[in-house]
Amino acid sequence: MNDDPSDIGYEEAMSELEEILSAVEEGDVGLDELGDKVARAATLIQACQARIRNTQMTVQNILEDLESSQQTPAQEPQT
Repeated sequence: MNDDPSDIGYEEAMSELEEILSAVEEGDVGLDELGDKVARAATLIQACQARIRNTQMTVQNILEDLESSQQTPAQEPQT
């Protein structure tokens, strides 16, 4: 388990979240451990949300750059 959420990849975080959910659903998590699991899950969710936001911004910037590069400048009238 990687304790620093900024160092964990999206897929790895989702996998760990699925493991936590499965353990809780199956009753494999004791009461003493439950708080720690829920806190870890919240941290992983925040990390995933941050990665999604960053990816959305990156894609949006790329699309805007592509769109602006495809626009031709207005031609000035010839005199």
